[in-house]
Amino acid sequence: MKKDVIIALDFPNGKETLEFLDKFEGKKPFVKIGMELFYSEGPSIINEIKARGHKIFLDLKLHDIPNTVEKAMMSLTKLDVDMCNVHAAGTIEMMQAALRGLTSIKGENRPLLIAVTQLTSTSEERMQEELLINHSLEDTVTKYAQNTKFAGLDGVVCSPRESALIHNACGSDFLTVTPGIRFADAKKDDQVRITTPEDAKKLGSNFIVVGRPITKADDPVLAYERCLKEFL
Repeated sequence: MKKDVIIALDFPNGKETLEFLDKFEGKKPFVKIGMELFYSEGPSIINEIKARGHKIFLDLKLHDIPNTVEKAMMSLTKLDVDMCNVHAAGTIEMMQAALRGLTSIKGENRPLLIAVTQLTSTSEERMQEELLINHSLEDTVTKYAQNTKFAGLDGVVCSPRESALIHNACGSDFLTVTPGIRFADAKKDDQVRITTPEDAKKLGSNFIVVGRPITKADDPVLAYERCLKEFL
């Protein structure tokens, strides 16, 4: 599981989600379940999609005191997901607690655990003016990635533009999972730091997370296959 396209299932309910997946007859794409769908349907939607044979990235971006995050991760191990995440801004101690929660139940068979550096909707200007982080976006993302590696996690969520920077700082085995993917002929939507699947490949992304360019496409299966071709 070192390189793949992950489809973001950003649907409001399970019915729409399963109807979308029904289009992929004979295919089992890696999928991401985020807050909208998980909070709407709960664990049952994960069980249903796992039963269909899909790998799942559960994207809940945990960020709380270390004890709470550790206990939450212990609960998430019951869901048998393949990847989950926290916010790197929660500190090294919190990330170590998250890892402890996963390994205490699953051991070496735990899901991949990654940390969000800065959201791809965040520009350097917003980060500095609203979050009062007075370093460059690149320096901040690199530091967060280094903290994540020090905590023992498997990788980070970042912009594709930062993949090479992070691999240089943290090693080639340290995973970069990159949203903010758009086809060259598509609109940006609310993303700021974006690239195409082909450029993400060149920049060294391990996984790309693709939502609307696939889920809103006239032919989602064709759009997914286009992503696979351009990225892999």
